[in-house]
Amino acid sequence: MDKYRQRDIGLAVFLILTIFGFSSSFVQADPLPTASAQQLVEETSERMLQTLREKREELEAHPEQIYDLVKEILVPHFDFQRISRLVLGKHWRQATVEQRQRFVDEFRTLLVRTYSTALLKYSDEKINYLPLRGPKEAEKIPVRMEIEQARGGSPISMEVDLYEKGKSWKVYNIKIGGVSLVTNHRTNFANEIRHGGLDQLIDKLKEKNQKAGG
Repeated sequence: MDKYRQRDIGLAVFLILTIFGFSSSFVQADPLPTASAQQLVEETSERMLQTLREKREELEAHPEQIYDLVKEILVPHFDFQRISRLVLGKHWRQATVEQRQRFVDEFRTLLVRTYSTALLKYSDEKINYLPLRGPKEAEKIPVRMEIEQARGGSPISMEVDLYEKGKSWKVYNIKIGGVSLVTNHRTNFANEIRHGGLDQLIDKLKEKNQKAGG
């Protein structure tokens, strides 16, 4: 299986976990121990994965419904401003308030459009959760897992990074096969900014989103 298929499977499972696993039931009044967080991810993701399997035909007939699903359920549980700040690095500090907001808006749309269809690629790959690292209670939680490929091959390693924000957990990064979403985009965007500036990068993202119907 090539690296692009591995990436698609990883993204599919990641989206399922974040859309269905980190739902409103993830909100707690007090800091949540990491063990409880992992248990909640396992229980809620399995329950909702069954829902996805039951609606397979409906989604295949109307794949565009995935976008609304992601916008309604996934987006609220991501801290796109924090992700954007990490992705832009020093360029975030140098950007104006308007530039920051424009970037967050276009980058969020890009991620939603790019990764939504990965949900449709899920084909019952088995998820094996790995032991948690760090203290029993923490403000940041890396949920680590391995995804067994349906057709054999080496498992795909994956990590979902969350942090506590107020009374809820927010996703701020993922790693698939050791590749970080934040680091990968930071490198690509830094090259774009170096050659054309931040405004040009934002305009390119906007153009790409418009072509995709975003």
